[in-house]
Amino acid sequence: MTDPLATAPRVLAATPDAIAEAARVLRRGGLVAFPTETVYGLGADATDDRAVAAIFAAKERPRFNPLIVHVANVAAAQALVDWSDAAARLADRFWPGPLTLVLLRRAEARVSLLVSTGLDSVAVRVPAHPLAQELLRAAGMPIAAPSANRSGEVSPTRAEHVAQSLGSAVDLILDGGPCAVGLESTVVDLTGPPALLRPGGVPREDIEEELGKLEVAGEGGTPKSPGMLANHYAPGLPLRLDATDAAADEALLAFGPDAPAAAVTLNLSPTGDLAEAAANLFAHLRALDRPGLRGIAVMAVPERGLGRAINDRLRRAAAPRT
Repeated sequence: MTDPLATAPRVLAATPDAIAEAARVLRRGGLVAFPTETVYGLGADATDDRAVAAIFAAKERPRFNPLIVHVANVAAAQALVDWSDAAARLADRFWPGPLTLVLLRRAEARVSLLVSTGLDSVAVRVPAHPLAQELLRAAGMPIAAPSANRSGEVSPTRAEHVAQSLGSAVDLILDGGPCAVGLESTVVDLTGPPALLRPGGVPREDIEEELGKLEVAGEGGTPKSPGMLANHYAPGLPLRLDATDAAADEALLAFGPDAPAAAVTLNLSPTGDLAEAAANLFAHLRALDRPGLRGIAVMAVPERGLGRAINDRLRRAAAPRT
């Protein structure tokens, strides 16, 4: 069997012709990687069982880990899920944007059951990236799209990250440059009392301004959204969190203006800006994951706002490998 990573994937700059070609690939059941404001997604027709199954195969993704369905607007989301007052409040404020809502599936929804991996809910999002919006309109379908990397690896924020991780397992990569947010979407479960399933691009505090105090879901049981596995977003090298320095054989993932000296260093934000740190997180982890080192020392990031999502990704990346 041919190794998909041994063959270079097709990468197209984001032109109108490229978007039209990507839409054709999706309509015939293929896989298209495309940028959103959060990370690059591995997209397939969410109504096509075989296309959705191809996402799981390309990512080598556990079948119990559900997918997010990307739609162009609120009306398209309402065709798939039972809408609620809480959903309307969050959508009015945060859509288009890096927020995913988990709601009960409508009985008539034309979405593959594989998307929800046996659950009676669907995770939906309206992305803000103009290229993602153009692709959704051109394809004329909901697009299931987890991050465009092999399962458990560092999420991609540039087209070249997708190519390095998936190779020709993806039919086409639309290159729209680096992702602005750089962290996956925040996921909120609205099938019962509002619960935070995954911190992300919308800070928890902002959501609580709309809905009040959120429950925070644990990691036990079947995941209701992506990003809930204990070990996830991991580079090849082990991470050492809350580091104040780096050993000679460690790279340093720094944060803030007072970073210690190290042989190999990348700073998430020399000024301590959490939005800049979020945008740089996955690209810096990839860049530091290099031969000749035994690990990556990671400086502490404040546990507030986007820092909560950054620390969530770092804790999962540092968790024991299973």
